[in-house]
Amino acid sequence: MIYAMFAVTVLTILIGFCAVRARITSVRNGAVPAGYFKLMQGEAVPEVLIKTGRCYNNMFEVPCLFYVVCTLYIVSGTESVAGLFFAWFFVILRSAQAYVHLTSNKVRYRMYLYGGGILCVLLLWINLLIEWA
Repeated sequence: MIYAMFAVTVLTILIGFCAVRARITSVRNGAVPAGYFKLMQGEAVPEVLIKTGRCYNNMFEVPCLFYVVCTLYIVSGTESVAGLFFAWFFVILRSAQAYVHLTSNKVRYRMYLYGGGILCVLLLWINLLIEWA
């Protein structure tokens, strides 16, 4: 579980770097004044800023539930092949969702990948409860 958690953490950091790079590029090429970032309002912003910012923010939503359930597996000493499968499948789906979000941004594909990630987290919780019973 710890390695899957580490993978999601690295993914979050990489997306954060993408968001920062998009901000720096947008300021340097004059698309957005640096002052925009004080309150994040008042300007029309390039799509890349919105995409990278929202993708980064998404990494603090469902993944939080993932971190909690994985931590419970570790702390409780619960070892489960199904749990490991769901954890790594979550990593794959979350990585794919971020890739789609940052590239083509096809909403239908993002929705399927997002839903699959939520399902993985739900199955992790259900499996943990079954293992504890």
